[in-house]
Amino acid sequence: MAKYVCPSCGEKIETTGIVTVCPKCNADMAGVMEQSARALRQKAAELIKDDSVTTHEYIVRTRGLKRSYIMGEEEVQALRGIDLDVRRGEYLSIMGPSGSGKSTLFNLIGGLDKPTAGSCYINETDMAQLSAHELAWQRCRTIGYIFQTFNLIPVMTALENVTLPMIFAGMGSDEMLERGRMLLDLVGLGGRLNHKPQELSGGQQQRVAVARSLANSPAIVLADEPTGNLDLQTGKEIIELLKELNVESGVTIISATHDLKMIDVSDRIVHIRDGQVERIEKREEIDLEIGTMGGQP
Repeated sequence: MAKYVCPSCGEKIETTGIVTVCPKCNADMAGVMEQSARALRQKAAELIKDDSVTTHEYIVRTRGLKRSYIMGEEEVQALRGIDLDVRRGEYLSIMGPSGSGKSTLFNLIGGLDKPTAGSCYINETDMAQLSAHELAWQRCRTIGYIFQTFNLIPVMTALENVTLPMIFAGMGSDEMLERGRMLLDLVGLGGRLNHKPQELSGGQQQRVAVARSLANSPAIVLADEPTGNLDLQTGKEIIELLKELNVESGVTIISATHDLKMIDVSDRIVHIRDGQVERIEKREEIDLEIGTMGGQP
């Protein structure tokens, strides 16, 4: 529960939500709330950063990454040799048509699948060489996931969904609850701690998913079409939230997306086609007008 002090009358206010006016003297609390939000973001920056990782410039490196699948009697080449370096603290978007291999690349970087050939290094560790136990530890401690369909557990509250990964990381209950509340405050859901997913809008559920992705202070957040099931305005808010976390907390964000608004906040855009990197563009090299078509609004 957060505690605030009214700047006008000194009234002490305890709440799990947002206070706009003092209940005693009706003074405007906007300045106090903004100061509290800045403090939360600063605290989040300290918690999210992982000082134990290597200081190498690249947090993700793939070399000759290939993945094939057997479908009936046919072998399908999903990836045909991907070489990609992702800088620490970068915001990277992966784009490509359906069947291009971007989701396969996404899953290999996240340790959700293993390559047929080649290597994927996270903090200079080859993911393909890890045992099942080591891979689970790496996913739990190093990588946070955000999915298009939210993937929240329906019978759990927002706070319980956010703290669930902390249980697997062995965090104590008091620390879990404190951190879970802090993360939900960070994404603007301090007043929805005990709400279950069906009691939240799509945008609010995705905010819970964003908070959950940060549960164990990951160095990387993987966002798979995070705005795909959201309306335009809510999607924009989620994108701005991810960019804010990227800039203020230094967390590396890798997103598989078709959303041009996501591209607008990216540092680089990787285009995948037929299982290969077609081209890599820097944001400043792209002439992108959000909300226009053919030069018309």
